[in-house]
Amino acid sequence: MSAASFQIDVPDTVLARARRGEVGALEQIYRAFERPSYTLALRMLGDADHARETVHDAMLHLLERIGQFRGEAPFWGWLRQIVVNQALMRLRKERGLVLEELPDDDASEGHAPPPWALADARRLEQALAQLPALTRSVLWLYHVEEYTHQEIAEMTGKSVSFSKSQVARGSSRLRALFEPEQEAAPCLGATAH
Repeated sequence: MSAASFQIDVPDTVLARARRGEVGALEQIYRAFERPSYTLALRMLGDADHARETVHDAMLHLLERIGQFRGEAPFWGWLRQIVVNQALMRLRKERGLVLEELPDDDASEGHAPPPWALADARRLEQALAQLPALTRSVLWLYHVEEYTHQEIAEMTGKSVSFSKSQVARGSSRLRALFEPEQEAAPCLGATAH
């Protein structure tokens, strides 16, 4: 899972040096978290340039706020939250992205497995790219990062029902994107006469 890529232990000595502004310690933290931060931002935003900018913004934010880290939670979780917040802020700034929503339909969550459960990575990337950025982000936060609907609502400034509807609609849309390929597959038991 993606959260696991963030689960990097940073020694207290490195954190102490980073709080003092030591460039070497800050560089060490950057190198350790650059890849998982970029991967998370890319999954949420769907754009490589925006993901790189988000990582840059998150690391600047980290630099400015590292003195506020109290150690009550793991450092990696604190930094991951910064990256998520920076990606969401980017979505808010790009008003066209935030305003895109899937058409209204049944927003209740079904019990079917997620549509990407059987998809290969390339097909999943292509399908996710077809979703509105906010929907893609909510799906990622819910299914991969395992945030609750309440947490997603707080992060996005939307309601819990908005988060639930985005998950339901996004999942439904992904299923629809995968269906044509599934229908085109020949039945194994069928024989031509």
